[in-house]
Amino acid sequence: MRCFLSLVLALASFLLLVAVAYSGLPRSFLPLERAFPPGHRVELEALRARDRARHARILKGVVGGVVDFSVEGTSDPYSIGYGLYFTKVKLGSPPREFKVQIDTGSDILWVACDACSDCPRSSDLGIELNFFDRASSSTAMLVSCSDQMCASALQSTGTECSPQINQCSYTFQYGDGSGTSGYYVSDLMHFDVMLGQSMPANTSANVVFGCSTSQSGELTKTDKAVDGIFGFGPGGLSVISQLSSRGVTPRVFSHCLKGEGNGGGILVLGEILEPNIVYSPLVPSQPHYNLNLQSIAVNEQLLPIDSAVFATFKNQGTIVDSGTTLAYFVQEAYDPIINAITTAVSHSANPIISKGYQCYLVSSSIGDIFPPVSLNFAGGASMVLKPEQYLIRYGFVDGSAMWCIGFQKAQDGVTILGDVVLKDKIFVYDLAHQRIGWTNYDCSLSVNVSLTTSKDEYINARKRGASSSQMDTLKNLLPVSIGILIAYILVFMESL
Repeated sequence: MRCFLSLVLALASFLLLVAVAYSGLPRSFLPLERAFPPGHRVELEALRARDRARHARILKGVVGGVVDFSVEGTSDPYSIGYGLYFTKVKLGSPPREFKVQIDTGSDILWVACDACSDCPRSSDLGIELNFFDRASSSTAMLVSCSDQMCASALQSTGTECSPQINQCSYTFQYGDGSGTSGYYVSDLMHFDVMLGQSMPANTSANVVFGCSTSQSGELTKTDKAVDGIFGFGPGGLSVISQLSSRGVTPRVFSHCLKGEGNGGGILVLGEILEPNIVYSPLVPSQPHYNLNLQSIAVNEQLLPIDSAVFATFKNQGTIVDSGTTLAYFVQEAYDPIINAITTAVSHSANPIISKGYQCYLVSSSIGDIFPPVSLNFAGGASMVLKPEQYLIRYGFVDGSAMWCIGFQKAQDGVTILGDVVLKDKIFVYDLAHQRIGWTNYDCSLSVNVSLTTSKDEYINARKRGASSSQMDTLKNLLPVSIGILIAYILVFMESL
């Protein structure tokens, strides 16, 4: 019996060593989908109107009860209704699935509650709406006034506490008159994590999120209805901040948004690794992801733009925001960009103004005609945009293809980089090191995801095989472990 127990212990030690070799901080991943079907044509004015409605809120910051939720809406009949990219999250026990837009411009995850009397009950966007039912989840708990999360919320958002019922609640009002109110809930979020196994593992963690009991304005319209918003901002109430503070995930997240076809992509609660990623430091102490844009070049020629127009202070700066569709530049930068592009294509394309927007009639490939546009950031990091990354095709005119520039003139001092420049790139939001990185990438391909804080250890998000450094660890451990195991087996056999 003693030999048999020794054999079992040896086998357990062997398996433990293998597990250690494969271990690492969990990386969670979520598939992304595009909100509109293939071939759905959206007018440029509808996209800009949608972004305008958003910017009326995002630029107000997070003081005085105003939160920059990505509540998308426009009266234009061609509007897509809400953000281009959304994902699915599972909440509660048993888990229920909710479709939520990913938004790097806001902090809070919120979904509609079943008790909401003003929430839309159907959506014209081809999705079935779900409502969170706290009574049906065995793990749901109200967030009390004494909860630390409630105390954090009281400092930065439109949160209030009701002492009579000891409940942490919120009321968010927006500049366009729309708003939402509800209360905070703590419950399980379910997701897949990658630990180096051949298959992802299912896990869950408690998160605090908003349960909306009342909505008004644009939020109530069925042509814009979704289950909620998944905020990935840098604030303490964001899911990424909650999970990383407890060591569930690293303090970094990444996304790769596919621009062509059906769209889609991947969102990783962890770090995507690619050798060509360049990083630029975040501007500190900002409620959004602000970068220090220093200069812009067209066809490798620097434009005559005073860098001071990009400096970050009140109502000025450069923001990375996945909740915005187009890209917006201050006038001091927008005019030189348009003039330089128009000059570069003057012999090969016919510039026209269509519905107030700068467009071009082209009879050949845009890649052979239009110049690259380089956005140069602090730290020597450049974002080089190919023509297909800043042009949007809008049908034909007199037999020629019409392409319009996806850059718009900002109505104030804030430059906003939206999906038109974020798509077809890996973006890494490294909150631990206060920086953002990016590189061009085909987001229909697999990505390499870090398993540890080391840059050298990663796995393929689809193949999920061991990295070279992990294999080296295994090579060192396996001979010793196998030798111990064989020795115990021989002793066990002799005792029979």
